Amino acid sequence: MEYLFEYLTFLGKAVTVVVAFVAVLIAITAAVVRQRHVDDERLEIKPLNDRYDRLKAAVEQQLLPAAVLKERHKAERKKEKLKAKQKEPENRKRVFVLDFDGDIRASEVQQLREEVTAILQVATPEDEVVVKLESPGGMVHGYGLAASQLARIRTAGIPLTAVVDKVAASGGYMMACVADKIVAAPFAIIGSIGVVAQLPNFNKLLKKNDIDYEVLTAGEYKRTLTVFGENTPEGRQKFKAELEETHELFKDFISQYRQQVDVSKVATGEHWYGQQAVDLQLVDELLTSDDYLLQASKECDLLQLKFHGKKPFVEKLMGVGSQLWERLNHYR
Repeated sequence: MEYLFEYLTFLGKAVTVVVAFVAVLIAITAAVVRQRHVDDERLEIKPLNDRYDRLKAAVEQQLLPAAVLKERHKAERKKEKLKAKQKEPENRKRVFVLDFDGDIRASEVQQLREEVTAILQVATPEDEVVVKLESPGGMVHGYGLAASQLARIRTAGIPLTAVVDKVAASGGYMMACVADKIVAAPFAIIGSIGVVAQLPNFNKLLKKNDIDYEVLTAGEYKRTLTVFGENTPEGRQKFKAELEETHELFKDFISQYRQQVDVSKVATGEHWYGQQAVDLQLVDELLTSDDYLLQASKECDLLQLKFHGKKPFVEKLMGVGSQLWERLNHYR
């Protein structure tokens, strides 16, 4: 009898574990299915004017007397009724706001190209595109493509403004200089018009341990500097020449879009803060993105665009797992 009781206890524990595992699996699967439509490609558009109105209303609610608030609400309702009666809608300038937070690979260029394509289908030269740009730079080809996406806006004749709150250096400044106007915060880092490449070399360590490493190439300069092979003076010279060529392309690009800049003076690889950048004409105006958009909101309709691409299944699963873990911790 005691043996039967122990067996039933063990069976009950085993069934509990299996049921719990199945329940978690079902919950994860259901969450993935529920979020499938959210993770599909989509363009998210947020009207920023409403946000500013809500902030203003919240402050006024606390500061103004009830009688004054009542009169203001009454005046606003009257104004809205008059606007609704107008036969032709008010033709206000539209400002399309984009965010670009750059990493070394300029990964967000995939979203940027979709956002620009969407804007070009509806925007007119009377509108404006504002790019809130933050990037310390990175790979040449990635930032070259990102700058080309912004050039599409300028080529279409739509005013383009780049706003930098923290940093737009190297490839980041390459993007910013495409804009008709560059606005930066007073202590934003601007410039660094230069090219850098660095890599370690373990050839001496391999030789010390009697390890051979061979690199076979077809073409004299298929490889110049390597991580494990023995680098030659000729390889270093060729690599340095390639860096100089890239630097010349960078300087020509700056000269094309910022003709007022003395490239010979600023293309040293140095960076400058906001006020210095204004003096060097790398930047047109000192202002934060908050002030620039707040001023624009008084006379324009502000629309923030964000493209969401499809996520790989593994990334979706990790996201759902993270959400479930947070919920479990919340209810502990």
